[in-house]
Amino acid sequence: MEPFVVSARKYRPQTFKDVVGQQAITNTLLNAIQNNHLAQALLFTGPRGVGKTTCARILAKMINSDGEENPEEDFAFNIFELDAASNNSVDGIRSLIDQVRIPPQVGKYKVYIIDEVHMLSQAAFNAFLKTLEEPPKHAIFILATTEKHKIIPTILSRCQIFDFKRITVKDAAEYLKYIAENQGIEADDDALHIIAQKADGAMRDALSIFDRVVSFSGKQLTRKAVTENLNVLDYDTYFEATDHILQNDIPSLLILFNTTLSKGFDGHHFIIGLASHFRDLMVCKHPNTVNLLEVGDEAKKRYQEQAQQTNNAFLLKAIDIANTADLNYKTSKNQRLLIELALMKLASITYDGEKKNPESLALSNQIITLVPASHFRESKPKTSNTAANTKPSASKTNNEEAKETVPVYTDNSTIATPTKPIVAAKTVTKEVTATPAIKKLNINTPKRVSGLSLSSLKAKEQHKLNKVDVVVDESTLPNDDFEVERLQELWSKFVDKIEAQGQRILASNLNSDTPVLKDRTTISIQLANDTMKKEVEREKYDLMEYLKKELNNYFITLEITVNEEAVKKFAFTPEEKYQKLREKNPVIDLLRQEFDLSI
Repeated sequence: MEPFVVSARKYRPQTFKDVVGQQAITNTLLNAIQNNHLAQALLFTGPRGVGKTTCARILAKMINSDGEENPEEDFAFNIFELDAASNNSVDGIRSLIDQVRIPPQVGKYKVYIIDEVHMLSQAAFNAFLKTLEEPPKHAIFILATTEKHKIIPTILSRCQIFDFKRITVKDAAEYLKYIAENQGIEADDDALHIIAQKADGAMRDALSIFDRVVSFSGKQLTRKAVTENLNVLDYDTYFEATDHILQNDIPSLLILFNTTLSKGFDGHHFIIGLASHFRDLMVCKHPNTVNLLEVGDEAKKRYQEQAQQTNNAFLLKAIDIANTADLNYKTSKNQRLLIELALMKLASITYDGEKKNPESLALSNQIITLVPASHFRESKPKTSNTAANTKPSASKTNNEEAKETVPVYTDNSTIATPTKPIVAAKTVTKEVTATPAIKKLNINTPKRVSGLSLSSLKAKEQHKLNKVDVVVDESTLPNDDFEVERLQELWSKFVDKIEAQGQRILASNLNSDTPVLKDRTTISIQLANDTMKKEVEREKYDLMEYLKKELNNYFITLEITVNEEAVKKFAFTPEEKYQKLREKNPVIDLLRQEFDLSI
């Protein structure tokens, strides 16, 4: 039986044309050889398994073959490989320097390939400096490393640096397909893409994984076999999870997560894959970004189909929730609950990806008819119930909407649409006299929108266009006369009421002066400063509503003036304070005399 040769060695590139994913570097090296511009010290740096050592060997052979690629001739006598991980001392470098002085027996150049050069000690680097800067004409040094930042700057400044990039999933999958065809293996595109993704940009790792999966599945390489052997979650899991999320099916989603855990996967792996799945759906939303999806053709079609069921707002919210769970996973004490909570949040997102926000409703084409306050008169509750019971039965049509929504006019300001219906029979204890027909608010609730979305901005603009200016016939509003004593009595009651409710600052400001009538409808008070004036003006709405209702006069206004002299009223001496207290309660004078108290 012939010994088995792993694919990473069997299919190691022998020419620059065979190198995968490094066309820029290979073209540069070819041109340098052809134009005789090749430096004597080269540094190949990049991730593992991307072809650094392979390119160094190909370059060493091409230098001695006058630029002609001959895979059968290796010039082994002219190529020296040194593993710096095991020969990192000064003695190893000194031995290398001694060999550099001897010219080659065959060919023109001696090529010294030092792999993992960052493992050299500081003393070895210093010993190597002079030789690296001025090597003999027949010597070329090629240094290879995965960690360029560990090499001292004096070495870097003496080398021509080539940065190798990670091999893309597409390039790796195409090369694996080429190898599978050579070996007579039928491989699904999705299976090869999964292997390429698992390799994470390293071609050597991809070939090793390929050998392992082939040993498991034989000549038929399917996606299911790859996922089982590599212990990775299949696309189907995330497609099914997304379907449950779009359907707001929390129980099925939690069962799917439990099934995933029972297969040996942890919650962190699941939530990371779900976030990546949402990202892949996002890139499928636009034709220009579909190329960012590194999957097979069949999987790409499934992604595009599911992407049509979502929108950008949903995907952004979903990615944010999944990413937050990923960040908090390691610090959480109950990690399973953390992932389950994230899944429940995902399934709670509405279909269009936006939370329900009743404050963002936009009214469209509404006609509002106001009921003047003069149509209501005080009466006993019994009369109110009778009036409510004598409403036409026609008001109970239209899905049994028996309770009329009555927008109550309170001031000349714009009236906001009530969020809850006001039942006239219960909340308005007024007897309705002969009034014109009142139109109901026929509000067709539009789609709910988020307060921070583009839809909300459009809804607000539409709301401005559909907003109806309210016109009230002022001749129908009550305008009764009243006495100043009645006004002052109601004023004191309102002050006591708000003080009992905890609004002591406003109560103190209103109690600082006695209101007077400047004319028939203008109430005037004087305050000590602008601060008190602004406070009263900001909170005067409830006061004026109370006075208008109790005085049955909706034309009264409040005029506030500032009088700095009014401050003197409050700068009482102790004697003046005592006199004020004695005026309110004469018994306090007896208390003072009884206990011989002083002021």
